[in-house]
Amino acid sequence: MAGAAVRAGSAVLRRLAAVSSLGAGREAYLDHAATTPMHPLALEAMARELTRTGNPSSLHAAGRAARRVVEESRERIAAALGADPGEVLLTSGGTEADNLAVKGIAWARRRADPAARRLLVSAVEHHAVLDPARWLVEHEGASLVELPVDRDGVLALGGLARALDADDAEGAPALVSVMWANNETGAVQPVRGVVGLAHERGVPVHVDAVQSVGTLRVDLQQVAADAVSVSAHKVGGPVGIGALVARRGLALEPVLHGGGHERGVRSGTLPAAAAAGFAAALEAAVASREAEARRLEGLCERLVEGVRATVPDAVLQGPRIGAAGEDGGPARLPGIALWTFPGCDGDSLIYLLDTAGVRCSTGAACTAGVAQPSHVLLASGLGEEQARGALRLSLGRTSTEADVDHVLAVLPDAVARARRAGLA
Repeated sequence: MAGAAVRAGSAVLRRLAAVSSLGAGREAYLDHAATTPMHPLALEAMARELTRTGNPSSLHAAGRAARRVVEESRERIAAALGADPGEVLLTSGGTEADNLAVKGIAWARRRADPAARRLLVSAVEHHAVLDPARWLVEHEGASLVELPVDRDGVLALGGLARALDADDAEGAPALVSVMWANNETGAVQPVRGVVGLAHERGVPVHVDAVQSVGTLRVDLQQVAADAVSVSAHKVGGPVGIGALVARRGLALEPVLHGGGHERGVRSGTLPAAAAAGFAAALEAAVASREAEARRLEGLCERLVEGVRATVPDAVLQGPRIGAAGEDGGPARLPGIALWTFPGCDGDSLIYLLDTAGVRCSTGAACTAGVAQPSHVLLASGLGEEQARGALRLSLGRTSTEADVDHVLAVLPDAVARARRAGLA
């Protein structure tokens, strides 16, 4: 086995030597988890609608035409997610959808039962979930339980069950919120198990599926979560639109007030062109999901093999490649690889790789530029120094073998220079 590993590593090094001299001036975009290029079908749909004028709430012919575009797009989005069109509430993106879910459910539950004050949220959630939950603690008298995860960043169902059953002076559970898959490590969470445990106790569940749609099967007929957040720009749609899929009958207080759009819980003029682009991109992503997942798995294996051959002490975070998760499904998203590099600062690596034409990140783009280690890695048991050396390489629809090879050709030098800078 050791000999095979050495031979595989040597093959990687020979391949990289062949392409390294060709890398000058090349660019490789490996930040698809932050945002991915728009799909041609989404661009086409948006371009067509942007030439038309009409507020979807207006009663004249132009307004009715815009409303038809919105409602047809809503139907297409619902079909792609296994939902009913009436459950799809259009928002400005994933962050607003998460805020509407967390605050809206918490407020509604508190109104119905003043004792329902406890928010059960996994410790590795996106800040679009963690921050509104913490805001409710600070301003509304809620209490927050940050549910623990294991070394791979996966929620422990036993910990959730204990938290749900705890006789807590801080109140009864108001909601559970967990992401379908983590945007930094790619770790897939046991969503079915979470929903089952919470629903047995009459507690609603919100699932953040922003990073999952397009590479995992997000079918709400199969996973009966009460509310699910999605975003267009993660699947090749435009920035500035997303949705909260909220079950009929779910009590939900509005965060925005105004014209009473979207079942009275999300006011604001609906963007017909963006909705059309969202629907087109989501349909395309779902239609090619299985084939694209296999392609990305192959590219990611090539990337992982190459990093291990060229920077042997780099550590891949999250579940191991090829591991099985809940119900035999994948344990991690196929296109995300989060590494930690001992002795390196992640921001230094980003700068050095960027000058070499590689676009990547240290983790969630929403917190980029903030000098603090990843809360996801800290929750998974890493120390601050380890977590500061994180680098996320994420692949998507436009990624190629040449992109991966370019990253691998320039990465060793970037790591060496980042370590020298750290020592200095």
